[in-house]
Amino acid sequence: MGRQSESGLPVEQVYGPGDPAGFDPAVKLGDPGEYPFTRGVYPAMYTQRPWTMRQYAGFATARESNERYHQLIAAGTTGLSVAFDLPTQMGYDSDAPAAQGEVGKVGVAIDSIEDMAVLLAGIPVDRVSTSMTINAPAAVLLLLYQLTAHEQGVPASALNGTIQNDVLKEYIARGTYIYPPKPSLRLIADTFAYCRSEIPRWNTISISGYHMAEAGATPVQEIAFTLANAKEYVRAALSSGLAVDDFGPRLSFFFVARTTLLEEVAKFRAARRLWARIMREEFNARDPRSQMLRFHTQTAGVQLTAQQPEVNLARVTVQALAAVLGGTQSLHTNAYDEALGLPSQHAARLALRTQQVIACESDLTATVDPFAGSYAVESMTDEIEAAAADLIGKVEELGGAVAGIEQGFQKAEIERSAYQVARQIDTGERVVVGVNKFASPEPQAYEPLRVDPVIEREQAQRLARLRQSRGSVAWQRGIDDLKRAAAGQDNVLPPLREALAARATVGEVCDALREVWGVYRPGEVR
Repeated sequence: MGRQSESGLPVEQVYGPGDPAGFDPAVKLGDPGEYPFTRGVYPAMYTQRPWTMRQYAGFATARESNERYHQLIAAGTTGLSVAFDLPTQMGYDSDAPAAQGEVGKVGVAIDSIEDMAVLLAGIPVDRVSTSMTINAPAAVLLLLYQLTAHEQGVPASALNGTIQNDVLKEYIARGTYIYPPKPSLRLIADTFAYCRSEIPRWNTISISGYHMAEAGATPVQEIAFTLANAKEYVRAALSSGLAVDDFGPRLSFFFVARTTLLEEVAKFRAARRLWARIMREEFNARDPRSQMLRFHTQTAGVQLTAQQPEVNLARVTVQALAAVLGGTQSLHTNAYDEALGLPSQHAARLALRTQQVIACESDLTATVDPFAGSYAVESMTDEIEAAAADLIGKVEELGGAVAGIEQGFQKAEIERSAYQVARQIDTGERVVVGVNKFASPEPQAYEPLRVDPVIEREQAQRLARLRQSRGSVAWQRGIDDLKRAAAGQDNVLPPLREALAARATVGEVCDALREVWGVYRPGEVR
């Protein structure tokens, strides 16, 4: 049964060709929840349940981040999203020389299972979905999450969440890679196989266009390079012996939502259609879940401004609308003060409230795909799909995503687009409110949230106590078993899990893999 409008008129759950208020019967889009999923991956979409509302959070120590998570859950967040600090993302312990000055700065410092236990204290991990933005050491953090849940008495089969685990975009746009592409793809394929048997409800990868967009990729480049990377992951998994429908249903994606609302809606619809056809026609996926492009969205951090930061509230609202109208499965809305520093508690709550207003006070949850049949959006969807398919074809002609990365193709294309945008802003052709137009002469009084540098010393002390207290025999055996698996053909996650359970640290297990696999240097062909 549909809802009623403010005027008491009926609002249908789905509109389609031939409906009195529907669109041109000549337009053939399919129904929501059906191939090629242009109109959404589920038949009812938000009419039965809204998207998962996540807030990306993590800073300083595990204890402080845990406090923020409890605040967000109390405010109505329905899914956690963990930000890790740079040393953790690079596979270094907090007391490593490379970590100096970066501990806890852009996310939470996690060095061992003891930190993960503090991070998740009091969090009902069997009921809360957790997304972890971690790539090169994604398997390490996932196993720490599993081990911590086990110590809480929660079975792995009850865990629900996502690891980003998308290293190819790191080579293109972000830079937090560790190993060369070949062993990195092996580690990802091993994670697919491990989760299929051990953590079946977990999304094993979130193939990300967001960071490429933040580096300057256009909407067409964002989805083209993301889907080209996704094809590389599928091939790696198939080469490891998995069947496409064994892992296809757990693939997920991560995109940006910009302020160009109509193009963003069209981008999401085009991406769903492209991926459905790629999986069915190129990889012979027969399970409809393997053909679905399920995605998380984050509003565009790169479009936030330090000037007149309160204007970011308006930007984030428009971006969130684009994500919802485009059919996202989960959403993070940026805080208005993030261009100045880590978001304050007040700003993070306002960002969440933005989603809640859209879900609870607007009528966007009353009907599925409300832009279906729009002359503008349908035309844009077709044009974006065609342009992205052409760009994917160019990547394939180079030999696939890894070959393109080694030749610098994707990076050069994105840098060209970023330069064009910068020029347009400089000349005023592209308006940024409060920056190159409607600027305010009044100074902004703002005190950003800062991370106390003392936490670096405290983390080092925690690590020293851990190393003194753990059993050296079990820890060393775990590291040795991990190296043997990495040098051979066995799945590396079981010995990795045992090493972490024996209190090996994130840096130690990553160093063990560095010793066997080496590290990636830009420009190398491996």
